[in-house]
Amino acid sequence: MKRTQLREQVFQLLFRVEFNPMEEMPEQEDLFTTASDLEFSTTDAEYIRNKYEKIAEKLPEIDDAINRETTGWNTGRMAKVDLTIIRLAVYEIKYDESVPTSVAINEAVELAKKYGQDGSPAFVNGVLAKFAQ
Repeated sequence: MKRTQLREQVFQLLFRVEFNPMEEMPEQEDLFTTASDLEFSTTDAEYIRNKYEKIAEKLPEIDDAINRETTGWNTGRMAKVDLTIIRLAVYEIKYDESVPTSVAINEAVELAKKYGQDGSPAFVNGVLAKFAQ
């Protein structure tokens, strides 16, 4: 799978955090990588799980950073899709040195176009612009 496709799969797995307790997420990871319509190679499944777990481990820090940078919005008020996309991008900007900031933002905006509402791409871009400074 290409990196963009892998990122989209990480987003989809990370989105499950909004609907499942963290204690159940290992089971969700298994379901995601084995019961999916997509056939994941062992390498791809490992990449998706590994990146998801790294993000999940840092969620409190990521949410704190988002809440510090946004005015009038906090993670509790954001649409779940937008929040998940922003969390993924903030992780890539702050903690994943292999992803350039511009790429993280561009990919997040593309995910927002695909999965978000009409205003999602602009909202996601506006929030992430604060992390690019």
